[in-house]
Order: sequence, then structure tokens, then C-alpha cells
Amino acid sequence: MKKNMGTADKVIRIIIAAVVAGLYFTNTITGTLGIILLVLAGIFVLTSLVSFCPLYTPFGIKTCKK
Repeated sequence: MKKNMGTADKVIRIIIAAVVAGLYFTNTITGTLGIILLVLAGIFVLTSLVSFCPLYTPFGIKTCKK
């Protein structure tokens, strides 16, 4: 896996994940929508940690510097 995510992209994903987690754990978002968003937040954190987004590959998107 080659890295295809830049620093700004990783930071934005982690911020979004933190906001979603905060909303979920304060019961602002609940039910099925809350669970789906929490799973998506987990995926955001995971892809940020490994600096690779599988959805970027088919579209040829790279946000990292060469």
C-alpha cells in the first residue's frame, strides 16, 4: 500500500471522527444512524493512521506530497 493521504486530509478526518464520536457519546445522535456514523468515524481514524484510503485508488486521487 502506497500512501495516498496528506497531512491536511488526515487531520480533517480525525476531527470529523472526534466530532461524530462526541455527538454519539453525548446521545445527540442515536439509533441506527448513530451506529453507522460511529463505524464511519472508526474507518476515518483507521485510514488516517495508515495514510491510505482505498477509495482514492480507483480515482487516482493523491493528497500527499511526492
